[in-house]
Amino acid sequence: MAYRKYVLTDMRLQKLTKLTVLADPTRQALLQMLRRKQMTVGELAARLPVSRPAVSQHLKLLSSANLLLEERTGTRHYFSLNPKGFEEIHTYISSIWQDALSSFAAYVSGKESEKKSKSKRRKK
Repeated sequence: MAYRKYVLTDMRLQKLTKLTVLADPTRQALLQMLRRKQMTVGELAARLPVSRPAVSQHLKLLSSANLLLEERTGTRHYFSLNPKGFEEIHTYISSIWQDALSSFAAYVSGKESEKKSKSKRRKK
C-alpha cells in the first residue's frame, strides 16, 4: 500500500495523473453521485462508508486533478463535475481506441493477405 500512503501523506498532487485519481473506488463512487447533481461534503459522506474527513480528502484529489468544480455558498461547499477536466481523459482514451482499431485493421489485413497468398500457392 505504498501508493495509498503516498497519496494521503505526501500531497504533491501534481504528480498524480487523472487516471490514477480515478482508480480509487471511493472516488469513483463520488463521481457517480455527482453525475446527478451538485452536492456538499456532508451529503456525499452520508452516502459512503467512509468518514467526512476522508471524503474531503478524496474531493481534494479530484479537484486538484481538475475533475470537480467547487462553489461556495456561505459555509457550504458544493461540488459538481467539471466537464473540461474530463475532456483530456476523453481525448486520451479516444486516441488509445483509435490506435487499437488501427492495429486490429492491420492484423486483419495481414491475415487476409496470408490467405490470398496461400490460395495462390495451392492453385499453382
